[in-house]
Amino acid sequence: MEELQSTDNLEKEILEDAGKKARRILKAADDTIKLKSAEWETKLKTALEELEEKYAKNSKSITEEIMAVLPIDKQRAKARKIEELLNSAVESWYSSLSRQRVLGFLQKELSKRLASCDCFSASGGIRATIHKVEQAEAEAILKAVLPGKACTVEKTQSAAAYPAIILENQEARIYASVSKAVDFILSEKREELIAALLGGAPNGANALGGGALC
Repeated sequence: MEELQSTDNLEKEILEDAGKKARRILKAADDTIKLKSAEWETKLKTALEELEEKYAKNSKSITEEIMAVLPIDKQRAKARKIEELLNSAVESWYSSLSRQRVLGFLQKELSKRLASCDCFSASGGIRATIHKVEQAEAEAILKAVLPGKACTVEKTQSAAAYPAIILENQEARIYASVSKAVDFILSEKREELIAALLGGAPNGANALGGGALC
């Protein structure tokens, strides 16, 4: 009986000792987990703060770059819009002109240039190149500006948006071009045209239609 009791006591002691050891191991593991969790939280917080600081710096830098470029982009956008308005005004103005007025302008330009150039006084050898002008229209103009002179008339392909007549011989070449007149007006009267457009002149009519092609 005594031996059985001793065995029971020994077993009980072993179990109690094992339980104590298990509790110590579990506590140590729990403490380690808590410590590691605290370390990870600290590291994570530090990493997040660094990322936030880096993001803030990058965001500030990007914002500064955008703000620095924005005025230039605004100026470019404004310049493009003004060009669009000017081109639209010119197209609208031109479409309102009668064909007779356009042809009259070409004839007047040729007459003015021929008057200051005696290279076309001789008959023969004169070639007329036309763009957006019909053969019959060109012949009528040439008959008026070069009476009694023989001219050959040829059509040409050009990127110009408006009609033109080019006279040439072996000595000289002269132009009568609506496009060149428009370019000159846009160059010389640009500020006035922009002021008229932005000031409310319908389609630039007051600026362009006031006798540009008289």
